[in-house]
Amino acid sequence: MNDCCQREQLQRRLPISEWLPKYSWNYLLKDFIAGLTVGLTAIPQGIAYAVVAGLQPQYGLYSGFMGCFVYMIFGSCKDITIGPTAIMALMTQKYVESHGPDFAVLLAFLSGVVIFIFGILRLGFLVEFISMPVTVGFTSAAAITIASSQIKGLFGLPGRPHGFIDSWVNAYNHITELRLWDTILGVVTIIVLVLFKKLKEASENWEENSNTKLVMKKSLGLLGLARNAVVVIVGTLLAYILSLYDIQPFLLTGTVESGLPPFTPPPFSTHSGNSTLSFLDMTKEMGSAIVVVPLIAILESIAIAKAFAKGKSIDATQEMLALGLCNVVGSFVRSFPTTGSFTRTAVNHASGVVTPAGGIFTGVLVLLSLSFLTSTFYFIPKATLAGLIMCAMFYMVEYHAVTTLWRTKKLDLLPFITTLLACLFLGLEYGMLVGITVNLLFILYQSARPSVTLQWVWVSDSEVLLVTPTQSLVFPATDYIREVIIQTCITKHSTAMVIIDGTHIHYIDSTMAKGLKMIVEDLSV
Repeated sequence: MNDCCQREQLQRRLPISEWLPKYSWNYLLKDFIAGLTVGLTAIPQGIAYAVVAGLQPQYGLYSGFMGCFVYMIFGSCKDITIGPTAIMALMTQKYVESHGPDFAVLLAFLSGVVIFIFGILRLGFLVEFISMPVTVGFTSAAAITIASSQIKGLFGLPGRPHGFIDSWVNAYNHITELRLWDTILGVVTIIVLVLFKKLKEASENWEENSNTKLVMKKSLGLLGLARNAVVVIVGTLLAYILSLYDIQPFLLTGTVESGLPPFTPPPFSTHSGNSTLSFLDMTKEMGSAIVVVPLIAILESIAIAKAFAKGKSIDATQEMLALGLCNVVGSFVRSFPTTGSFTRTAVNHASGVVTPAGGIFTGVLVLLSLSFLTSTFYFIPKATLAGLIMCAMFYMVEYHAVTTLWRTKKLDLLPFITTLLACLFLGLEYGMLVGITVNLLFILYQSARPSVTLQWVWVSDSEVLLVTPTQSLVFPATDYIREVIIQTCITKHSTAMVIIDGTHIHYIDSTMAKGLKMIVEDLSV
């Protein structure tokens, strides 16, 4: 019995021990194909998200391989791929622009530690306090902010804008310096990405009644999955061929440092300007981000795991432990904060991955690109990356959620709009905190104003006021319940008996109990 329990516990905390003994050559082929397909998406996305974070392109690749290896051992969901995401990049950006890349690496380490501690203490329930309207508002604001930050790259404009407003102000101030060929390339990139996506979606409904249609369906499906890699490769080839004739119409990514990053501890001090910042100084600068970034990472990863679980239960504790380790170990290879990527997870799932071993091939492909392809990355046009990012952000904005909120509960639009505007104008960390605060105020208000049914009924020839709360009663509702009962009696000039029906009261605290006692005393006068 003890051996069985120990084995189950080992499999829960080390999921690789469950699926590895059952592994087969058939699984290997499917995982290999899925891993390579995800890798073709991870490389251009990694470079693009490094740009969003204000880092050199290689940092996106540094962040793209270690999570694959660590999650393969400790992760419990076969589809999830851990790596850089747009939101994590944006939340890192302001620290990088102010103090340099060391802040991004330390933030990854601290985020990993916090996530791991959350997992050990089973604090995953904290994410449940972030409601859907707040999440949608945050995600939409992040997407709009990221897309706005890429206006500069799309049109080839100068400047270093910070945030949503500054991006548009910078575009307005420099609109006369627009570069025609960068603009054309960026717009064409967006059109091609949308076209490939639509063709893939349309081909999924085709009937496979001939070999030709089957081949076309598979080809369009593969093209749709690898569309990011395709546009980057084509843009890079175009820029390279033109450079052979000394023609440089596009702004290019520039030199990308080659080779693998050294395996060293994250920086616990750094130089910023003419001063040296200690570990304490760095954490003070990060402020609320040390908690907010891990919460957002957990929220993203758990949401993705649930979306691809197909009805299976998700071990949130194990997912947090795995994600925490991915960030901690990743910080030793100069990674910025990472989490589950919805785009790459969807590609992984669609490619037929069978086990988390697919991550090995994704990670190896990223490592190979760092070792042998960095000279090629020099020729990636910035407009291509900007178009890729803007297109991805377009699909991140949850337009349909507004309709859903309007139909289900119009009041939920308030935390959604509050979070959206706060994130756009105050920054993501403060915006999220504002959204959570507004949402908690809603919950507290519902506790303070519980629904109560009041009925005048006849019992044995006597009129009685029947008070039926429809939920448990807690201390914020004490004065409200007292006022409702007394005012009802006063309005009818009644001295009738009052009966409280506690059928739906499953919980009551001491303050509320004392309040009910006071009501009895008031009615007895």
